[in-house]
Amino acid sequence: MSTGPGADSAPVHKPDTDTPGRDGTFSSLRIRNYRLFFTGAIVSNTGTWMARITQDWLVLSLTGSAAAVGITTALQFLPMLLFGLYGGVIADRYPKRQLLLISQAALGLCGLALAVLTLSGHVQVWHVYLIAFLLGMVTVVDNPARQSFVSEMVGPDQLRNAVSLNSANFQSARLVGPAVAGLLIATIGSGWSFLLNGLFFLAPLAGLLMMRPAELHKVERAPRGKGQLREGLRYVAGRPDLIWPIVLVGFVGTFGFNFPIWLTAFADDIFHVGAGTYGFLNTLIAAGSLAGALFAARRGSTRLRMVVVAAVVFGLLEIAAAVSPSFWLFALLLVPIGMFGLTVNITANSAVQLATDPAMRGRVMSLYMMVFAGGTPIGAPLLGWITDTYGPRVGFATGGLVSLVAAGVVGLVLARVGGLRMAFGWHRGHPRVRFVERERLATAA
Repeated sequence: MSTGPGADSAPVHKPDTDTPGRDGTFSSLRIRNYRLFFTGAIVSNTGTWMARITQDWLVLSLTGSAAAVGITTALQFLPMLLFGLYGGVIADRYPKRQLLLISQAALGLCGLALAVLTLSGHVQVWHVYLIAFLLGMVTVVDNPARQSFVSEMVGPDQLRNAVSLNSANFQSARLVGPAVAGLLIATIGSGWSFLLNGLFFLAPLAGLLMMRPAELHKVERAPRGKGQLREGLRYVAGRPDLIWPIVLVGFVGTFGFNFPIWLTAFADDIFHVGAGTYGFLNTLIAAGSLAGALFAARRGSTRLRMVVVAAVVFGLLEIAAAVSPSFWLFALLLVPIGMFGLTVNITANSAVQLATDPAMRGRVMSLYMMVFAGGTPIGAPLLGWITDTYGPRVGFATGGLVSLVAAGVVGLVLARVGGLRMAFGWHRGHPRVRFVERERLATAA
């Protein structure tokens, strides 16, 4: 199978001749269509984080049960696990800009529906469950369409930078959205937070409508036909440079990203601090993630070795945080944990998109998102049970250990197929171990 133009442009397939940061951290914002997309996303992402916090608070207020909050989260991620691959087929078959207009409008309507129910005083917990599931169903199409549409806006040369800025955008909203939601809940009520979230989706809709279609990079759409889902799976299975980063991201996302469980448990059971300090810990994770996204935007290349190394450091940091004897050491470690965790996600995302044929990108990215986000309904209950049964330290360390082992295994597999080799050397008088990629990763042609 031909690797196609997407693979030919992938930095994972060529020597590292790029100069880091040569085009600047915000270089992709010079492109008008992407600038409109990015601006709309700032507004809608802020609303999304507001709605997440408000939704959890509403469910807890209605039921008094933390388990009910977990059910709501599981329902929102379950459609991605069950139907994520079909969303990729749809994203490859139809124009992505039109799909995003429909999906973003649907997400806004879900927010408005929950606002009406809450403000009218008729909301019940099953309403929240249903809307959470509907949000998940819309996301099945929205995620792969949005992820793969980035390449159509900016082209392969700016794709890595644009993916990094998308993550920085999301993490910036993560710093602002929860604080705004808390203020609204405390002053005027949960319903107004949901209302603003629904209205905020007007921003990305306006951005999509204002785009110049002639300036988009043309991508040949997959024709309607049978077997497209199997074709996508075979495509990924035959490409070690695609399947192994996706496998690694799956393990890290499923087991290493259960921060709500661990931070709640550490705040309450280990350090005995209040809700305000719990919010502070979440802010530290978000600050580290934002820094990681901005650093990724400055890098001039995307390498598989960075995915493996970042996952190794991420796992080690989680284990170190799990055994931290003091609150401030624990809090300090959360910043690099957020940084390296997002580095894994951004670098893998960029490498996979750049190495994928444009006509297959929707299906490949749907598999990526299904593995990364769809594992939450599996990993969260399991890590939650370990945390409840054996304590927060064991639960947090387990997530870090799984991430560390997965990174080691994937690194060894990539070395075996010819993509990476481990190099030993000295750097400023100290021994250093690093992964070095050979000129071309062995792939199934």
